Amino acid sequence: MCAVLVGGMDRLNMEYIEAARSLGVDLKVFTGQERSIRNQLGESDLLILFTDKLSHAARKEAVRHARTRNIPLRMIHSSGVSALRRCIEGLSRAC
Repeated sequence: MCAVLVGGMDRLNMEYIEAARSLGVDLKVFTGQERSIRNQLGESDLLILFTDKLSHAARKEAVRHARTRNIPLRMIHSSGVSALRRCIEGLSRAC
């Protein structure tokens, strides 16, 4: 499974990636501070937004991208590594 995370804290980028990898997910991380992420999001199986550390413009861009490509979208108000783990684990239980 391939997922994209938008938002979160810069200092936790590697921890996000390692936590996802331990659950069998390849993760691409964007902090949401980039100028435009639309062209960088690409195709993925899941789009996760950490809304507490995300600009409104980046959120709108990511939501539009997910909706136009029918990519499942999860919005989480927390930006911790454990929140990411719970999100990914919850997906595997739901399938």
